[in-house]
Amino acid sequence: MKRALATLAAILLMGAANPPADPYDIVIRGGRVLDGGGNPWVRADVAIKDGRIVQVGTVTGKGAQEIDAKGRYVAPGFIDMMDQSGRALLQSGLAENKIRQGVTTVIAGEGGTPVEAAKITDYFRQLEQQGISVNFGTYYSSAQARGKIIGDGEGRPTPAQMKAMQEEVDTAMRAGVFGISSALIYAPNSFQTTADLIALAKVAGRCNGFYATHMRDESADLLKAINEAIEIGEKGGVKVEIFHLKAAFAPLWGKLMPQAVAAITAARARGVDIAADLYPYTAGGTGLDITVPSWVWSEGRAKGIERLRDPAMRARMKRELAEGSQPGWSNLVEASGGWKNIVLANSHLEKYARFHGKNFQEIGEALGKDPADVSWDILLEAPKRPMALFFMMSEQDIETALRQDWTSIGSDAGASVKFGEIDMLGLPHPRSYGTAPRVIAEYVKRRPVLSLPEAVRKMTSWPAQRMGLSDRGLVREGMRADVVVFDYDKLDDVASWEKPVSSPTGIEAVLVNGKLTFDGKKHTGALAGQVLRHSCPG
Repeated sequence: MKRALATLAAILLMGAANPPADPYDIVIRGGRVLDGGGNPWVRADVAIKDGRIVQVGTVTGKGAQEIDAKGRYVAPGFIDMMDQSGRALLQSGLAENKIRQGVTTVIAGEGGTPVEAAKITDYFRQLEQQGISVNFGTYYSSAQARGKIIGDGEGRPTPAQMKAMQEEVDTAMRAGVFGISSALIYAPNSFQTTADLIALAKVAGRCNGFYATHMRDESADLLKAINEAIEIGEKGGVKVEIFHLKAAFAPLWGKLMPQAVAAITAARARGVDIAADLYPYTAGGTGLDITVPSWVWSEGRAKGIERLRDPAMRARMKRELAEGSQPGWSNLVEASGGWKNIVLANSHLEKYARFHGKNFQEIGEALGKDPADVSWDILLEAPKRPMALFFMMSEQDIETALRQDWTSIGSDAGASVKFGEIDMLGLPHPRSYGTAPRVIAEYVKRRPVLSLPEAVRKMTSWPAQRMGLSDRGLVREGMRADVVVFDYDKLDDVASWEKPVSSPTGIEAVLVNGKLTFDGKKHTGALAGQVLRHSCPG
């Protein structure tokens, strides 16, 4: 008996000296849990172990790290459905401007991948080896395939060239991209025909992939562009994602968007798997090259630059600007209601720096020039793509789009290589730092457009389901632990046209795959993000 008691005492002493490890890595305590499915919040604890949510409810066990969420909301990490970080993450994986918004997953690739199809596998491996803070997936651009095979000029591919382009798409799909993308508003992308895109989409369709598109027109011919996307989806056998849905045409504000919604809703009703994302701002941002009619670039960029220098060509271009959109070219000057609604954002030129933030009508008056000449002179002189803000959307139309249950949120902005600076696009637009918080701060708090559960659903479970990310987008047991904790009362996007790189307030914790990545004050340095590969059967 004495020996048994002595043994028991020794065991107890060993236990005291080596207490059992905490059963969980992190426990988030007492928050208002929004599961991401559109349901009302419930008060619960969330326990996380090995990168996954293992319990939601009353958690009695301790976490190695405990987060007090009393009075706060706990939601799935936000998913950015239209991201531009593909190149930036190679230089820095921190993506701090994304993380501070509560964004844990990004889907990039409007312009494709930074490498050709044959190198995508190595590109993904490099991202994994270097480490990234966000989960990252991407599309491959149809224009990449076209550019490699037939160059940057106008013209239809031969059957042999089309076959080679399809092989490029097949290589990209098998490397793990989610589908093909197009940006048909820009030359040389605009030289792709509907038939060409259907032929490439069929390859993505064999892998249950997407056709994701910056449509051929988002202005006066918006409905024609939507119908083209639907046709490509139906004939190509692919899911269709419309990038940054907008009715970017001032003369028809309040009219085009309801028609666009009706067209998409009708297509969905007959079985077309089509949806859209949008950003919650009235201005888009893009390069000044969009102010040039597409025919200027029909023989390639070098010839286009030559034409831009020709006074006779400029006279013709100005006539066409005044006439409105032409076949194959969306006139964003007309769409914005004139040069007075187009703001020079970044010329990349010291001589024009004093005009950044000014509209082109003001700049033209100051310089004694036609605003078109100002734009094209900058385009010729700039060492990088000069950028402008085009104020061409209305809040009424944004609200209409947001109310659709099939819309999600995409920023159209990339990760900043250095936090506090503009992204690699060179565009100082508040969407880079404020998109996700703004959806709640502006359209839930400041005006009753969405309920809080619906706003969260649009940024979590809906895009996860859309992209086939079956283990993300919900706060439920077994799911990946991508989580954001926020203070609803303090939540504000902050970033503005005047101060576009300001960080939001109210985001108190961000976890990516179970690792605390933002602690409410700073990025922790965690690089727990994963490359998301679309699976291609067969």
